[in-house]
Order: sequence, then structure tokens, then C-alpha cells
Amino acid sequence: MSTLTDLEQAAQLAWTFTLPLIEVASPRTAAFAGGGPMNAFAHGRDLVDHTAREITTPNNDTLYSSAHVDLSQGPVTITIPPTGERYFSLALMDAYTNNFLILGTRTTGGGGGRYVLVGPRESRVGPDVIRAPTDRVWALARILVDGEHDLPAARAVQDGLTLQGPAAGDPPPCAGRDAPWPEYFAAAARLLAANPPPLTDGVILARMAPLGLAGFDAARFSAEEREAIGRGVARAQAMSLRSGLRRGSFIEGWTYPYARLGDFGQEYDYRASVAIGGLAALPPEEAMYMRAKGDLPRALFDTAAQWRLHFPAERLLPVNSFWSLTLYEGTDDGQFFFADNPIGRYAIGDRTPGLTYNPDGSLDIWIGRDHPGAARLGNWLPASDQPFALFLRAYLPKPELLHGGYLLPPVERVEPS
Repeated sequence: MSTLTDLEQAAQLAWTFTLPLIEVASPRTAAFAGGGPMNAFAHGRDLVDHTAREITTPNNDTLYSSAHVDLSQGPVTITIPPTGERYFSLALMDAYTNNFLILGTRTTGGGGGRYVLVGPRESRVGPDVIRAPTDRVWALARILVDGEHDLPAARAVQDGLTLQGPAAGDPPPCAGRDAPWPEYFAAAARLLAANPPPLTDGVILARMAPLGLAGFDAARFSAEEREAIGRGVARAQAMSLRSGLRRGSFIEGWTYPYARLGDFGQEYDYRASVAIGGLAALPPEEAMYMRAKGDLPRALFDTAAQWRLHFPAERLLPVNSFWSLTLYEGTDDGQFFFADNPIGRYAIGDRTPGLTYNPDGSLDIWIGRDHPGAARLGNWLPASDQPFALFLRAYLPKPELLHGGYLLPPVERVEPS
């Protein structure tokens, strides 16, 4: 017989374990409510701005194309058009946010192709068959845009990106992570049943068993048991918001991605924190996400100060594709969104028009709320009136960056002259 302690621990584990299921299902429900079908791509035809609040830590370098896929009724065929030298990736994520395959520039090249995506119980095999671990899959494409003038060409790639397969049913409504625990666990139980976890999750599933998610019924718990469940959920919520910074310690002012980012294995706490603060993050070999350490709580930066990121000429960022530094406002619940600013620039990087290098080949990025002066405008990443976070993305990192031989220079406070 389970004790109250067992039940409290089971609730804590279960909330953390199922959070990625909830975080993926919530935008799926919202997309369907907005008229978006299952088993079809919805294309973001413009670069997102500060008004976008659907997905945390968006980028301003690529167009997104997103498809929520249901394989329970049979396979779907993915068609990718030729993309040439343009960076392209189509990340296929299971219901638990693991990237089980990425198609595109790094893996399959720029020639395009057709692939058959099948569910875990489908018997079909072949060289172009991709087997998903769960029937529910999130397919998220990133298509590089080299500025506003390049949008028509990038949209043409979207037009050639298609899914074909059987019609899928309407996704059921899904409680969000802030829902009362009876609603949250009822939704999580449905998602678990539709997307059985792998055998390698057996140990944690056994520890979650006192909660009874296999046939969840909140009414069966006594008042004492309900209090114990509430305590477990509250602890899980607090830990998930803190674990992102705890997982990655700062090295000379930056965090570096954990090796299991994007394909988490049994790293359940880390998986949950990424679902909140970096949903749909790519694995490091595809893109590295580094966060700078600010001087304020939660590693945020003081917007009243001016900051500089200086790359020496012999230490420019080693990538095989592109890089960008993005500025976000941080929310109280651990998410990040673009900050409104007077020039509409949310990121700066090696492709930014007007970016200038110093005579010795070094590069300075100027960061802050106040205008740095006309000579530095092309290298300015503006902030709003709110404390901000800085994330640097490096797409297709070279080995020295991927394996730790290269470290980013710290972001430095610039004192008024």
C-alpha cells in the first residue's frame, strides 16, 4: 500500500515526466482551434517578431514550417524540395520532444527527397522509411532567410514542403502546465496512453505507479492524499523552472548545451526544463545554443547599462553555416520572447546587413537600450526597458566549438566614457 510520501513523490515525478507531452500537445490544440489541420504543414510566412508568444525562444533567422502528425491511422509521406546551399532542417520529434531524426543540410543534403514516416507498430520497411517512436510526431522545419529580400525564395521552399497521408482526427483539448493537477494529470494520462513510453523508462514509471495514471481518477484520492499530490506537483513546478540554469554551469560567462539536448534519454528533469525554456531545441551537432550570464537574478542583463561582445580576429565563431546573437525578455515562468525595440532588430549575426568589422578583423557587438551612436548602428543589438537575456545560436558548429576547444568571449559591461 502506498504511503503519502510515495504518493507525493509519484506526483512530483509524474508531473516532470509528462510535462513535454503537455507542452507539445498544447500548441497542437491551439493550432487546431485556429483552423490548422493535422497531418499538414502550417507555414509561418514571415519572420517572427516581439508579438509572437506561442513558442519560447524563437529565432529571427529562419522561417518555420510546422506539422503535427498523427500516425495512428497509417504512414504519411514527407516531400522536401531541393534547397541547394540554403540552410534547411526538418526536425522530427516524438511526443516527448526527442529529436529522433533530422532531415536537411547536415544529414541528407540540399537535393530534397521523399520519405515515408511510419508509426512504431507499422511493419513497413525500406531505405526511405522513417520509424517514429510514437504515433504523435511534431515536424518542425527551419528555412534560412537572408533578410527581407530573400523571403520570396524561402517561401518557395515552404511551398514545396508537403505531407500526404490519411486524414487524422481532431486532437482532444489539452490542459496546460498551469492547470489544476486533476486536469493536468487527466490530460497527461490520455497522452501517455496514446504515446506509450519506451521500455527504458520502466524504472520511473514504476515510481509513478501510486498516482495511477494508467486509469487516472482524481476522485479516488482522500483529502490527505490530494494534499500530498499537490505538494509533489508544487515541488516539481519549482524544480523545473530552476533546473535549466543548474544543469549548465557558466564557463567564462556562457552556458554550453548539454550533450543530451534534443534527445534526452532518461534526463527527465532536463527534458522538462527545456520544454519550458527551449521547446523544440535542436541537438548540438545541428545547432548549439549558448546563453550569456548577466549581472541580475536569473542571469538577466541590466538594460540601463551598455554591453559589448568582442570577438578577436583570430577567435571568430567557428561554424559551417551561420550564427546569431538574440536578445529576449524573460518571463516569470522561465520563458523567453523577443523584446520590442526602436529598430525592429531582434538578433544580430554574421549575415546582418551593415555589420562592420574592426580594421584588425575583430568584431564588436554593442548591446543595450541606448543608441550606441551612428558609427555603431550596424553592430547594435537593441534592448527594451526590461531586463533581458542573451542567447547565441551556432548552426552546424565546427568540431572545435562542438567539443569544447573553442570558448566564447564573455559579454562585458562598457563603462560610460
